[in-house]
Amino acid sequence: MLRPMKTDPPLQRPSGILGMIEWVGNKLPDPVILFAIGAVLVALMSAIAAQSGWTVQPVRPVPAAAGADHARVVLEPIGEPIRAKSILSADGAYWAMSSAVKNFIAFPPLGMVLVSMLGIGVSEKVGMFAAVVKWLATLVPSRLLTPTVIFLGMMTHIGTDAGFIILPPLAAAMFVLAGRSPLAGIAAAFAGVGGGFSANLLISPSDAIMASLTSAGAQVLDPSRTVAVTCNWWFLIASTFLLTVVGWAVTSWIIEPRLATRPAEEGGPAPAPNADDPEKMLTPQERSGLAAAAATLVVLLGIILAMALVPGWPLHGLAPATGQSTPPDRWTQAIVPIIFVLFLGTGIAYGLRTGSIRGAADVSRAFAASMASMAPVIVMAFFAAQFIEYLKYSQLDRMLAFTGGEALVKSGLSATPLMIALVLLTAVFNMCIASMSAKWSMLATILVPMLMIAGISPELSQAAYRIGDSVTNTITPLNPYMIIILVAAQRYHKSAGTGSIISLLMPYAVAFLFAWLSLLMFWMMLGVPLGPGGPLRYVPQA
Repeated sequence: MLRPMKTDPPLQRPSGILGMIEWVGNKLPDPVILFAIGAVLVALMSAIAAQSGWTVQPVRPVPAAAGADHARVVLEPIGEPIRAKSILSADGAYWAMSSAVKNFIAFPPLGMVLVSMLGIGVSEKVGMFAAVVKWLATLVPSRLLTPTVIFLGMMTHIGTDAGFIILPPLAAAMFVLAGRSPLAGIAAAFAGVGGGFSANLLISPSDAIMASLTSAGAQVLDPSRTVAVTCNWWFLIASTFLLTVVGWAVTSWIIEPRLATRPAEEGGPAPAPNADDPEKMLTPQERSGLAAAAATLVVLLGIILAMALVPGWPLHGLAPATGQSTPPDRWTQAIVPIIFVLFLGTGIAYGLRTGSIRGAADVSRAFAASMASMAPVIVMAFFAAQFIEYLKYSQLDRMLAFTGGEALVKSGLSATPLMIALVLLTAVFNMCIASMSAKWSMLATILVPMLMIAGISPELSQAAYRIGDSVTNTITPLNPYMIIILVAAQRYHKSAGTGSIISLLMPYAVAFLFAWLSLLMFWMMLGVPLGPGGPLRYVPQA
């Protein structure tokens, strides 16, 4: 007698708002396909915009004449109107085909990720990564693990985008050792690095980039106006502590309770190893290897520090002129090779001491293994690069930025709702254009001078922009680092998709937006500067 075949029970749609977001989000295509679809849509939109003759006139604000209907700004046309360029025209199609390889090679995150992972891959392959996790787990109590991870995420901004690559897998491993969900560790790390992108206790390379772009916008109205790199420093210090507490609360009250009911194979918590479990304790070999790695790290950091501080050495001083009013320090431009050298050097020292490296062939195999794990990132980078360059070529990015910025300032809002509107506008734009500098280079030239005429300082406009630019970093599928977070999550939950990541990070985005905006409104109410050289009001020079 034939028995009926056993079938798996039908998948249940997750309950709750976050469950719905996860279910819908996981129905979306893979990020690779999303970027490909986005590129096709941009090509179609460019053809429609070009065919319809849509143009946008760049403008600059000039002071309104006295008694001119109490207008706060008068917009003066500058330059030629911007016209959409069709990618589906003969010239556009030729450009798309002839520049595809160049677009891919020049995609900024690609080189950073691959070069960094060459060094990190060696450290992971030889076992140093796991040993460091065990060591850190002995230093950070489980109850303080979440705020430590979030705080470290924001502090990694001193090394530009390196935190996106290094911290999430490290946090996941530490959460596993603590008997907590690795997905919660990834979420907390990504929230700190991405959602708190502008927050920091130190001046970072992004401060210099932002100051130069804001200065360019301010000089449209006031040619002598410059913006200090430190102009938002005090506000961002306060933001770091605020977001650490808010992120801690979101993780403890929303994320971990939601993951607590999941089995370990779906990213839920697994029992923590006992204190005397070999899996949790450093072996004598590992201790010896970490000592060798630490000694190597001290030597390498000393060499790098000398190159940055000694006049005439390679990393000393400012980078060669690049068109920015405030050129960045040389060492910040070499941060990716520095990461490569530090991880490679310490990994080799660890491997030689523990015996996991016995020859050059072992190092080569570690390189190959790390690159194999990056295959999804490489594929995604190709299509992401085309999408971004299609937007630039079609000029739709600039046209949308000018249109949205002009509408915002002409709305007639006062300072407080204007800042709220600027944050929200930026947060929405961030869902389409993830690059901080790309968005601000377009928006600053129109928003900063217009808001100056309304009495709002360039420094305050910059602070509001940085809030909006940060909070939605974690929930846009077009974030080029989303695929890295997804790969990290799939090590613990094989079927995790884009929706899984977005549903995990959505509470952070909402909480960070509300808390950070509240801090900005409170700061404006107090009337204190945002940092050294960071006034709230703009007063024209006589």
